[in-house]
Amino acid sequence: MATDFSAAIETRSAQGIAAAISRMVTAGEIAIGDKLPTVRALAKELDVSPTTVNEAWRALAAAGVIEPKGRNGTHVRAAPTPGATQRYRKVTEGPGHFQLDLSTGTPDPALLPDLGPILTKVPRSDLTSSYLDEPVLPALREQLLATWPFEPGALTVVDGAMDALDRVTREVVRLGDRVIVEHPTFPPIIDLLEQLGAEVIGVDVDDQGLNVDQFAAAMTLNPAMALIQPRAHNPTGNALSPRRARTLAKLVANTKCIVVEDDHCADVASSPLVSLGKWLPEQVVHVRSFSKSHGPDLRLAAIGGSCDVVDSVCAHRLIGPGWSSRILQSMLGALLTSPTSIKQVANARETYEYRRTLFSSSLEEHGVTVGGRDGINTWVPVADENSAVVALAAQGIGVAPGAPFQVRSDRSYLRVTSGLLTTDTQINEVALAVASSAVAPSWGARRR
Repeated sequence: MATDFSAAIETRSAQGIAAAISRMVTAGEIAIGDKLPTVRALAKELDVSPTTVNEAWRALAAAGVIEPKGRNGTHVRAAPTPGATQRYRKVTEGPGHFQLDLSTGTPDPALLPDLGPILTKVPRSDLTSSYLDEPVLPALREQLLATWPFEPGALTVVDGAMDALDRVTREVVRLGDRVIVEHPTFPPIIDLLEQLGAEVIGVDVDDQGLNVDQFAAAMTLNPAMALIQPRAHNPTGNALSPRRARTLAKLVANTKCIVVEDDHCADVASSPLVSLGKWLPEQVVHVRSFSKSHGPDLRLAAIGGSCDVVDSVCAHRLIGPGWSSRILQSMLGALLTSPTSIKQVANARETYEYRRTLFSSSLEEHGVTVGGRDGINTWVPVADENSAVVALAAQGIGVAPGAPFQVRSDRSYLRVTSGLLTTDTQINEVALAVASSAVAPSWGARRR
């Protein structure tokens, strides 16, 4: 580029550089698609530290102004159009409305605990005495610590699992950082990392967790973060084994990598929780969501682990929302201790396990074998996912295509929220319909 950045950028701080480049893009002085100088080249031209330029690049990437393309450099990104399709949007995009929508990944409302009796136990107005009160109610904090998989250096509560992942990721990941994720994984995770300008490294998962050889290779690239789902993996339903967790922990030890664990199904997961925090408490941030188990509209998830990360999340929240509703926290605390609610959640866990097991067995009877044993979703191999989605939609069944979940395009899959199937007859009928649309080899579990 012939652009003279030294003349256009008057303030040589990260904020000043980002603002000046943003203005240049808006004014058309830098065109959409133009390749920007490297961090080192611009730092030399401006006589500033590469760290300063890197911070500016991160801010511009987060704002959607620029787009890192690995070895091809960093380019000016076209402004997103309203409603632009991202991975997460593609999950629920389909031919229309369905008689039976199994594309959502949401819990069965009939299996959520009854909130009626709980509402009467919530105080009216005495939960917040100051805007600087601790972000977690003391009683709820004690309940969370009593069941946390390791002793966390710090703990807080935020507005759901994705809010937790978003806040933690923004504290850890900088523009150009490498981040390990499972392949496949939850689409918003990839959307978030791409927005931040991170380089996403997909590592295959099997019925024990992340593939060891691929994870070891990824760790040689000095990733800033590894984001994993320890159980009820979305979309495959796999769970991390103790042996695999110990091996992964050894590979992460003595590095700067932060491991973020997304326990999104938590109390309705049928597999035991295995956390790398058992071995690496200072490098692990564990996220526990209560949306699937106690209700999506509670909008609550707990974050506990590395002091540096969790304390930073809390500090930044002080200049935003400050805390998550203490009324909702009080409700959650009551739900976690109510004998009736505990039985309802246990029933939900057993019901989801039964539905998933029967659905998988029925698919196998029709020639389709699936992996995974936990959670509310089933990952089904198909010959062509687009054709399968349309074929099922013609029968009034909505499912999610597999492509948005994949870091790299390997094969075609469907994600079916089998936890929403309510009767044996319905389970068997849907399994037949899905199997008929599949006509593909089995997705086998690979062990190590």
